[in-house]
This record gives sequence, structure tokens and C-alpha cells, in this order.
Amino acid sequence: MSDRLKVTMQFTDQLNRRISLSSSPQRIISLVPSQTELLVDLGLEEKIVGVTKFCVHPHGLTKRKTIVGGTKNYRMEVIESLKPDLIIGNKEENEQVGIEKLMEKYPVWMSDIYTLKDSLGMILSLGDMLEVREKAEAIIRQLGIDFAQPSPMRGRAVYLIWKDPIMVAGVDTFINEMLGFAGFENAVVARRYPELTEEELCNLNPEYLLLSSEPYPFKENHIKSFQTLLPKAKVNLVDGEIFSWYGSRLLHAKAYFDTMR
Repeated sequence: MSDRLKVTMQFTDQLNRRISLSSSPQRIISLVPSQTELLVDLGLEEKIVGVTKFCVHPHGLTKRKTIVGGTKNYRMEVIESLKPDLIIGNKEENEQVGIEKLMEKYPVWMSDIYTLKDSLGMILSLGDMLEVREKAEAIIRQLGIDFAQPSPMRGRAVYLIWKDPIMVAGVDTFINEMLGFAGFENAVVARRYPELTEEELCNLNPEYLLLSSEPYPFKENHIKSFQTLLPKAKVNLVDGEIFSWYGSRLLHAKAYFDTMR
């Protein structure tokens, strides 16, 4: 059959871009850890040929698949050798210039996620495009049950993602959405991920200071210094994957929120 007679399938990503596929993708590269885990949970591991070094779930996946770089820097020659028929990325997590170069050669489907609704839309869209809609719908149904009601209100919180400089999650972020479901009011009213001085952090006067396990790996030894800075706040380490991964990792969120101190 000539190329002109091949049936082309059209899909729209979350940047409202049209993606054309001549057949169901068989060689997928995922540049986003949370979406890589989702693909595996949708039963598509055999079709994944490339991942980032941060795609740590499921355990051992980076040993079974080719690493194409990180979420910001890509080994273009490795990607070329893998001959992908689909690359999956995310507007916030992936570096724009590199993604645009990949778009010149390959079908690239991009997510853009700020809310739980956006996440559910991403899951369903990938389910449709990759012909696993029933499995995607099963995940969505469970998440609909899990997130039907937020946790009881705990108090005002600041969520730290970086230490030096101090960076926090503001509004207009997926983390902000998860804070609400976990029962926290975000004390930060600025958009996205603002930097704060120690004085500005103190002036927010949060009841909770949440130290995320990623992207900065906060540990127990960081609690004491922040507790000295904010003696009235409850300073807790939290699982950054639960608060910021927007794929099937969300299936673990309700149990985690229920057991938070």
C-alpha cells in the first residue's frame, strides 16, 4: 500500500496540537517519570523503548529500557537509534528547545497539567491513542472514588521543593491541587514556584511546613534547621511523588493522605 493510501489517525494533545499517526505506536519514548509509570500500568511496558534516568517506577525499568537522558537534556543520537514512532512529554517538566527539535522529526504528544481534571484527561487521551481505553477508564473510575471528597482541613501550609534558594509551590500548580485534597490551605498566593527569603517564609506564618522528597531530596536532618526558623510550625517530610506525579501514582494518594500526621 502506498503512503498516500495509508490511514492516518489524528489525536490532539493538551497543548491543542494535532498528532498524526499512521499506525498504533509500537516504539514509545517517555520523557516524564509519572507518565512512564502510567504507561506500564496501562499494560504497555513492552512498547516502551526509551525512558529518562528519573523513571524510577516501576523498580528496575531503567535497567530494562534505554535511557535517553533526563527530563531537560536528551541524548538525541540515542533517541534517533531507537526509531520511536511516538514520544510523550510534558510542558512543565521537559525543556522546550529540545522538545521542539524532537517535534521536527517525530510525533510528540504533550501533556499540560495543573489540576486533577487535567490528569484524568491525560490518562484517557493516552488510553485512546494507545488502544487501552478500558484500562485507562478503570484507573479514572478509581481516582473518581478516591478524590470524591478532600481530607479534613488540617491548616495553612507551605510546600518546599528546593532548599538553596528556598523555592515553594504556589498556586497554578498541580501540587497546589494536591495540597487541597490533602487538607491543606496553601499559604503561598504567588503563581508557580516562587523563591522566598527566610524572612518571607517566616512572614507567611504557616501551621505546616512540608519538605518534599523531590526535586530537592529533603531529609530528616533538614527538619531541625527549619523548625528553628519556624518554631510554631509542624515541619514534616512528605512524599513528593504523591504530591506531584499526575499519572497512576495518584492511586496511592488517598491512603497516603489518610495516614499523614
